[in-house]
Amino acid sequence: MKTCDIRWTSIAVAVLSFATAIPAMAAGKVCDAKAYGAKADGATKDTKAIQSAIDDCAKAGGGTVTLTEGTFVSGPIVLKSNITLDLAKGATLFGSPDHADFPAKTEFRAPGTQSLVSATNAQNIAITGSGTIDGNGESWWAEARAHRGSGIVGTIQFRPRLVVFDHCKHVRIEGVTIQNSPSWQVVPYYTDDMVIRNVRILAPQHSPNTDAIDPFSSTNMVIDHVYADVGDDNVAIKSGIINSPGPDSPSKNITITDCQFMHGHGLSIGSEIAGGAQNIHAERIHFNGTDQGIRIKANRDRGNDVSNISFKDITMENVKTSILISEYYPKTLPQGEVKAEPVQRLTPHFHNITIENVKSVNSAWAGVIIGLPEAPVKDLVMKNVDIQAKKGLQIAYAQVTGTNVKVTAAEGQGITVAPTATATFK
Repeated sequence: MKTCDIRWTSIAVAVLSFATAIPAMAAGKVCDAKAYGAKADGATKDTKAIQSAIDDCAKAGGGTVTLTEGTFVSGPIVLKSNITLDLAKGATLFGSPDHADFPAKTEFRAPGTQSLVSATNAQNIAITGSGTIDGNGESWWAEARAHRGSGIVGTIQFRPRLVVFDHCKHVRIEGVTIQNSPSWQVVPYYTDDMVIRNVRILAPQHSPNTDAIDPFSSTNMVIDHVYADVGDDNVAIKSGIINSPGPDSPSKNITITDCQFMHGHGLSIGSEIAGGAQNIHAERIHFNGTDQGIRIKANRDRGNDVSNISFKDITMENVKTSILISEYYPKTLPQGEVKAEPVQRLTPHFHNITIENVKSVNSAWAGVIIGLPEAPVKDLVMKNVDIQAKKGLQIAYAQVTGTNVKVTAAEGQGITVAPTATATFK
């Protein structure tokens, strides 16, 4: 075993043992939201009743707030330390249709809107059960489509995320379905030790910004057996906003295993990565119909160190772009002549990346690996990669080595290496 493998093995063991040490929070008081006045009739707003159940359980030192069968219409609710929110089979927590129920707030250092479910500076929290959290996002999506500037870089405050953990510790989401967020669906922000397991995350294919899971400057995370079929990134690992003034903490020690990603923009690191990302490892992921598969993206206004990244045992079918590693986001390739610029705090540096045991069929584009002239992609290793695509793989401003790499292109060469790159394949 190589030194880097030994190092990652120790990290993975530490992450998994830390994550599985989360207390079984169901041992405390049990607070049924219906006992606090919730109607669950799909019409009455149950916000106050659910929050009262949470607050009462928290005052008792913690416990489980249960939502039994029915549709609980609600505005924002806030979880507290030592609370499990358990949604029984047939129970749905449904976002209020009234936008006024979701107040404006500063979120992630930017203008935002309070999410349906959140926790701040809390620990030992869980969302469990067989029920559903539904953000009722359709009216928000219509508003976003009408005002294209309402996205992340726009001047209009960003619409609500669905589930947000802000500066929390020891968090677990397991068993539930999370769907139809007005924007990003599950967001751990500066959160440490979190497990997301056996969860379905859904949104229509063209719903705007409905990323499934966006770890943002978060650490020691396990994303396991997640089925994501959404309108944007299936997973997007972030760590700092565009043109961030800093400081920004990295996202690190994250494993993504045994997941199935359908519609969406793939498994992404970036683009907002001003704090960097290290020790990100994805294994046994299947993509079907996503826009991209493996994607690492940034630009000069949002980058940092991205290193010790691996993708292993990956299968793809009907993916538009199999591998997209680019430092020109939101473009894929540079427009016009490329000139080196001075290295700055937000210059992206992608290095020490392994792509191993990848099979992709019926792809429109095998992909691109391209860095900046002042910050080329370095030490990217490909092993046992087989891509069948309409267009081949383009490499520029990068250092790539490969073993048993086969790219079959219906049009042009399988692999094109620009004079600005060094690529050695055996």
